[in-house]
Amino acid sequence: MNGVLMMMIGVSLVALFLAICALLWGIKNKQFDDDYKFTMLNDSEDALNDAVILEKRKEEILKNKKQP
Repeated sequence: MNGVLMMMIGVSLVALFLAICALLWGIKNKQFDDDYKFTMLNDSEDALNDAVILEKRKEEILKNKKQP
């Protein structure tokens, strides 16, 4: 029983170490930086409508490319 407990603690510490490494890697590579915030760029109603229209156009283009 004591061996199982020690193994669980060891595995937990390894998992914690890997999680911290992944977090630090993400911070170092700027994975959490959001330079272009969608709400700030499209804060007016017209800008949001334009963004929706642009998204629909992109979907139509991709849909037309898939069709023979």
